[in-house]
Amino acid sequence: MADQTAPGITGETGIESHGQAALHRDSSGQLVYHGRTTSWVTTAIVFIGFTVGGIALPIGPTWWLFWTGVAIVVLGAIVGAAVHIFDDWY
Repeated sequence: MADQTAPGITGETGIESHGQAALHRDSSGQLVYHGRTTSWVTTAIVFIGFTVGGIALPIGPTWWLFWTGVAIVVLGAIVGAAVHIFDDWY
């Protein structure tokens, strides 16, 4: 079974570190990438913005709430650029 590990994965734990993030093997033996906490927070900010904007349209449309959602999404994009969210993609 040891000869079937992915390149770069060593040791019994099957963990390879990439900065603050790591690849892990799940119970089926497949590699799972969990990402950094800052990337998940950025994703949550953008998701909240889309949700606020999406709720604003069918209840009115309530334009001030829609544009608040747009502003939250833009804020999430700025945070994503600041924390280098695209560095999580290998």
